[in-house]
Amino acid sequence: MSSVILVVAAHADDEVLGCGGTLARHVHDGDIVHLVFMADGVTSRAKMTSNEQYQREAAAKNAQAALGITSVQFLGLPDNRMDSLAFLDVVQPLEKMIQALAPDIIYTHHDADLNIDHRITHQAVLTACRPFPWQSVREILTFEVMSSTEWSGTSGGRAFAPNVYVDISAYWEQKLQALLAYEHEMRPPPHSRSMEHLDVLSLHRGFEVGVSRAEAFYLVRSVK
Repeated sequence: MSSVILVVAAHADDEVLGCGGTLARHVHDGDIVHLVFMADGVTSRAKMTSNEQYQREAAAKNAQAALGITSVQFLGLPDNRMDSLAFLDVVQPLEKMIQALAPDIIYTHHDADLNIDHRITHQAVLTACRPFPWQSVREILTFEVMSSTEWSGTSGGRAFAPNVYVDISAYWEQKLQALLAYEHEMRPPPHSRSMEHLDVLSLHRGFEVGVSRAEAFYLVRSVK
């Protein structure tokens, strides 16, 4: 029986960086995958042009096609200023999406990421997915996004410590094609958000669990 998967990401490209291979695997397995992007991803930039938001959304749709994702929604909240909004104004639009889509599994950001939009997105997901008896969501997993998760400077229990790994050995090429859709968001090495590092990271996560390539997650909640 197929599952409904929802990725709640702060910005377009976070979904591919964090779980692109896993999403391709879900699609291959017959699951239905939806994306919700919380923030516009560009309006915080000092020299933003009027075309940048269009380009970012077009890139998201190209990545969607590469991975076989069913739908993409843009909530358009202010980039890197989600903390300027009343939290209720962040949660309520997301709640409506979750109620409409009724996902079984949600992937989202880790709660200790450096980026403020990532942290608020995580909090919004947990709030919108409060475990009421009628809640459809059975699992919540958080992913790592390079140039945010590893830059957080946290220690102890809040640091990203994966406890779930997904073998993406057969889906790396699809993830790579989706990453290429966001080529303008990539950086040259030795930046951690470079193609070279993401290649190495997938190998590293795979080698941690004895497969060729993997993506790593922290399981927040699972109801069987």
